[in-house]
Amino acid sequence: MLRGFLVIFLLCTVAILAVLGFRGQKGTQPPFEVFPDMVRQMKVRAQAPLGFFADGRGPRLPVSGTVPFGYEMPRPKTAAVPPAEAEETPSAPEESHTLVAFSAGTDYFNTGKMGDQWGTGIPLKVTPELLERGRQRFNITCAMCHGQTGAGNGIVKQYGLVTVVSLQDERIRKMSDGEIFNTITNGKNTMMAYGPNILVADRWAIIAYLRALQRSQNATIADVPPEHRAELEKPASPPPTVTK
Repeated sequence: MLRGFLVIFLLCTVAILAVLGFRGQKGTQPPFEVFPDMVRQMKVRAQAPLGFFADGRGPRLPVSGTVPFGYEMPRPKTAAVPPAEAEETPSAPEESHTLVAFSAGTDYFNTGKMGDQWGTGIPLKVTPELLERGRQRFNITCAMCHGQTGAGNGIVKQYGLVTVVSLQDERIRKMSDGEIFNTITNGKNTMMAYGPNILVADRWAIIAYLRALQRSQNATIADVPPEHRAELEKPASPPPTVTK
């Protein structure tokens, strides 16, 4: 019984080797491989011809009008720089693409840290334009989960994602700006990292707008400018009486 098994095994081994051959054996036909080796892949190789395209070239020119990831379109030197980008691109050359920052430095602006602690404060001038930019970026990137008011009631909750934190919670309102910046950059729990997708200046614009959202939902009389506070402190007028 054992002898018969060994004879069959030997014959099968010889047959397999005869059909498949040995690695490195030369022949005129492409080798037949059950598990193709990684050294032979159907892929584009740099500076190598490729029969897939009519001109036979593998490397392709960029599509007209596209911009490399992490760069912006070149603008004339006289063009106005958007406020959210003013700190990063103070002088944009007109002859080349301008690299925009995706956490390129180690300072507070790029990391949210002051020394080894999370810092607080918006390192950009908070203007109506910056808040508008933050509103746009927030509604594009954050609102689907956190909701347009930051209450954690975005559209994704209707599709099963129930672990969305409310940005109006006391814990988030007391969280330092730098820690929020780090959360946007690197993600946390089920939230993905947005550092590779959102510019540094836009992250701060989002935080500035988030603080405005939090203030709008948790405002007190002390937050009202003094010149308008008296109007709110007036006692409510009694409703008019209707006489017959």
